[in-house]
Amino acid sequence: MLRFYGEKPCQMDHLDRILLSGIYNVRKGKTQLHKWAERLVVLCGTCLIVSSVKDCQTGKMHILPLVGGKVEEVKRRQYCLAFSSAGAQAQTYHVSFETLAEYQRWQRQSSKVVSQRISTVDLSCHSLEEVPEHLFYSQDITYLNLRHNFMQLERPGGLDTFYKFSQLKGLNLSHNKLGSFPVLLCEISTLTELNLSCNGFHDLPSQIGNLLNLQTLCLDGNFLTTLPEELGNLQQLSSLGISFNNFSQIPKVYEKLTMLDKVVMAGNQLEVLNLEVLNCMSHVKHVDLRMNHLKTMVIENLEGNKYITHMDLRDNQLTDLDLSSLCSLEQLHCERNQLRELTLSGFSLRTLYANSNRLTAVNVYPVPSLLTSLELSRNLLECVPDWACEAKKIEILDVSYNLLTEIPMRILSSLSLRKLMVGHNHVQNLPALVEHIPLEVLDIQHNLLTRLPDTLFSKALNLRYLNASANSLESLPSACTGEESLSALQLLYLTNNLLTDQCVPVLVGHPHLRILHLANNQLQTFPASKLNKLEQLEELNLSGNKLKTIPTTIANCKRLHTLVAHSNHISIFPEILQLPQIQFVDLSCNDLTEILIPESLPATLQDLDLTGNTNLVLEHKTLDTFSHITTLKIDQKPLPTTDSTVTSTFWSHGLAEMAGQRNKLCISALAVDNFAEGVGAVYGMFDGDRNEELPRLLQCTMADVLLEEVQQSTNDTVFMAHTFLVSHRKLGMAGQKLGSSALLCYIRPDTADPTSSFSLTVANVGTCQAVLCRSGKPLPLSKVFSLEQDPEEAQRVKDQKAIITEDNKVNGVTCCTRLLGCTYLYPWILPKPHISSTPLTIQDELLILGNKALWEHLSYTEAVNAVCHVQDPLAAAKKLCTLAQSYGCQDNVGAMVVYLNVGEEGCTCEMNGLTLPGPVGFASTAAIKDPPKPTTPSSSSGIASEFSSEMSTSEVSSEVGSTASDEHNTVGLDAALLSRPERRCSLHPTPTSGVFQRQPSCATFSSNQSDNGLDSDDDQPVEGVMTNGSKVEVEVDIHCCRGRQLENSPTLRENFPIPCLEERARGLVFGIRRQNSVNSGILLPVSKDKTELQKSPSTSCLYGKKLSNGSIVPLEDSLNLIEVATEAPRKKTGYFAAPAQLEPEDQFVVPRDLEEEVKEQMKHHQESRPEPDSSEEGRTELAEEFDTAL
Repeated sequence: MLRFYGEKPCQMDHLDRILLSGIYNVRKGKTQLHKWAERLVVLCGTCLIVSSVKDCQTGKMHILPLVGGKVEEVKRRQYCLAFSSAGAQAQTYHVSFETLAEYQRWQRQSSKVVSQRISTVDLSCHSLEEVPEHLFYSQDITYLNLRHNFMQLERPGGLDTFYKFSQLKGLNLSHNKLGSFPVLLCEISTLTELNLSCNGFHDLPSQIGNLLNLQTLCLDGNFLTTLPEELGNLQQLSSLGISFNNFSQIPKVYEKLTMLDKVVMAGNQLEVLNLEVLNCMSHVKHVDLRMNHLKTMVIENLEGNKYITHMDLRDNQLTDLDLSSLCSLEQLHCERNQLRELTLSGFSLRTLYANSNRLTAVNVYPVPSLLTSLELSRNLLECVPDWACEAKKIEILDVSYNLLTEIPMRILSSLSLRKLMVGHNHVQNLPALVEHIPLEVLDIQHNLLTRLPDTLFSKALNLRYLNASANSLESLPSACTGEESLSALQLLYLTNNLLTDQCVPVLVGHPHLRILHLANNQLQTFPASKLNKLEQLEELNLSGNKLKTIPTTIANCKRLHTLVAHSNHISIFPEILQLPQIQFVDLSCNDLTEILIPESLPATLQDLDLTGNTNLVLEHKTLDTFSHITTLKIDQKPLPTTDSTVTSTFWSHGLAEMAGQRNKLCISALAVDNFAEGVGAVYGMFDGDRNEELPRLLQCTMADVLLEEVQQSTNDTVFMAHTFLVSHRKLGMAGQKLGSSALLCYIRPDTADPTSSFSLTVANVGTCQAVLCRSGKPLPLSKVFSLEQDPEEAQRVKDQKAIITEDNKVNGVTCCTRLLGCTYLYPWILPKPHISSTPLTIQDELLILGNKALWEHLSYTEAVNAVCHVQDPLAAAKKLCTLAQSYGCQDNVGAMVVYLNVGEEGCTCEMNGLTLPGPVGFASTAAIKDPPKPTTPSSSSGIASEFSSEMSTSEVSSEVGSTASDEHNTVGLDAALLSRPERRCSLHPTPTSGVFQRQPSCATFSSNQSDNGLDSDDDQPVEGVMTNGSKVEVEVDIHCCRGRQLENSPTLRENFPIPCLEERARGLVFGIRRQNSVNSGILLPVSKDKTELQKSPSTSCLYGKKLSNGSIVPLEDSLNLIEVATEAPRKKTGYFAAPAQLEPEDQFVVPRDLEEEVKEQMKHHQESRPEPDSSEEGRTELAEEFDTAL
């Protein structure tokens, strides 16, 4: 049994309902059998609470309901009041006060409480099986809410006793799983409102006709197939809800219920729309039949229906629809059907919504003179209907995503049209404007336009919004016809055109511009004198051009809060740090070399992105000045490399995230370029829609869960499904009310297909999607789990009797049918992922991961074509997000681009000329006389993933993850013990009969979280761990930390040569504890005096900012991870703490055929070694346990 709380519990003293409180002498009962005792007395709400002073904080208290009771003066004792409750078993408490003032104050306040009459009682979500008995003594209750309980029939306070509520008018018993209708409820003749939805009813009793005063009856979400005729006796019934039941036709009883004006039967099993049945119901005006199985329509006679005004037929299977007989129809919803032709009457038509069909013709006769809104997007229309051009009152026309080749002059010159949406068509020219028009919004993106009408801005003086992105515009029309411009344009989107510097002077004619997007054009300069005149500018996007500098006159744009100019050739930092309202600056992927900054920065600056500027060097003074910025992103300094260092050449990635118009970023991403044994990779994206807690939790934990599951099973379907289920469980309390879409992509060596080197396994829930570019063509790998795009999932949710609201959301919460989290919506919302595996080939060029907002505004083909020629994956990801925003996205948008190079040219084998590090734990040279001491650990990037989700005004972007560069040293063994096997890459793996198998020898961790999901502010500092307040990074070679101590270990010398399996395991003196690679980077050695971890060269302390992997983790408080910590396992196993025993793959294994040779080698090795110091004799070497991720 689960109970959900809306917020954290607070102390009693903080409750606003406490009226009076104090410590007084109290005696219980009317007689003098009880003694006076000092008690804490609280008058809270409508109750008197009495508890001992000692136990007042432990919850031991007596509660006395005062409503309907008495407050009397006790004459035999000075300043004493007697409080009595109502009912047959009334209780009494005598309270003695010390002063007259206290006595009068309590008497006055308690008298008000006693005189109150409770009319509404809300006991929803309390896991009740019966109502408290004292409620029956209150005769004033008129409304009782028992939603989401477990009410029973035959109990002292069960449903069969509700007839005692003589004044009850409203009763809510929804979601109680009753199974059968409680017949005794029909005896409550005073009921006017009854809600029995989602209770599993299969039929209704005939006694329901006794509720003659009933006005509202809700029976949604049951299994009803018929309604009793006795229901027709309820002549006052004005609202009847029978949605999401099993009706196959409209019940006949509707004809008798003359007070009903709506037929609400969404989510049933109607297959035929019979208008004759509706003609018999002259009182019905609204018909809601959405989400049924309607395929055909039946009209037996030509008699028209003059009563129906609103009809909703969304999400059915209609192919042709003729509603011309509904001459009074004012509004029609028929979205998401399979309509090819639609015929309507235009006498009363005001609004028509027919999106997402296959319409080639829409016939309306006569011309709808009252029509104000017409939406026909996502159809197959080749021209705008003629009758739409003649509509005199039309204000909104949406014909986007069709096959239009021209826009009629009559439409564009309409004197009533205010919003025109014609994007994603094949329009080549817009007609010239002759007269002034009232048009305010014009969206003509994704067409074939080469120019705009010359008189567009001079005739459309009310035009505030213009989006002409993704065309072939080379110039812009002038906005000035005289000395002064009258343009009212405020938002101008011209991204992805062919505009040059000549278009910039034209922009001066729009002095009210607030948002200007000129990304991905051919601009080389932006004249300073022109930018100086755009004083109202608030957001400027110039990314993806050829600009070398930003004019200094940008300092005059005092209202500018967002500047996006990535992917240019800018070498001089613009003068934007003096703007008073600047919040977000993106100058990534440019040629910046230095930054000249003032002594102080504006307090509003929240996000500064300088990644991708390879020649940029920041001094400590500059970094000190940037210390207060919430999110600072710069490139990581190059790590020291050696001859044995090699980086991954198979894949690289870039990540971009933009907050849009929202004040917080609810997207997180996971990127691990070197996963497991360094031959795989993991990429993920998590979208919480309106919450940021769950995406961050999943970002922290999901890679480690996958790592553990991969070791348990080699079946991709099994370990991916388990990864999602375990991650769903680990969300804990946070995942009960909140949910998140999740997408996980795992690249690993392909053992099943010998013709392929790697395989890609993709799993997802929700709306995040992954698309693979193969031979230049998009290949979708994921599935969208939403009600609108997945009919099978929508049917599953309907069969389980969920209530789908009119905005297509399950219980009004989410449009997704599968999520991680949202536990309280089970079984409607499931965490089961869609899983697909694809062998990677040389034709696979890149992988794109994106959230819902990205794919709503970019098609798969456009996304692939946009980035296939971009060399830098970071610039490619930023370009996708920029395009989505310019195309109209105002929500959070995130994109990750992974470049793939899995062909033979990506081979790093020794045979191909590359010198790779030797096997883990062995030297790569012939022999090492003196093994190195455990001084500075080798640098590595391991399976670290950047945590870079933070609130941002317009964009948060970072390049997540890094490449492998591991340095492997000798660990207490001479290199001549065994011959070094040939080094091979993942394309040409070594046969599995090899002797030694180890986990990666190096790991790097980056996080601001401890191992249980909580902040680690209270943890004691660990020697060798560098922290800057934002991230913790530790770099250590787990195979060389012991150094010479390993060599001198008696345990190793004595036990290693023995060939039995038991001693083989003791040959390895390492205890490796698996840990979340993102959540923790703290090493926990068993003996601190044995190992000293030196500062990593790649770790630096920069005033609370960590500069790593092109990303900065913002300073944060707690990330709301308290809930997951409470659910974290406390035992030594699991994903937050690993087993203390050795894993099989961590053991030093010597095959039997080499045992004798190894013993001889070790014996010779021991004899040739110098004697250990006396101070070291007798020392017992303990296995060290490292908090690391494998």
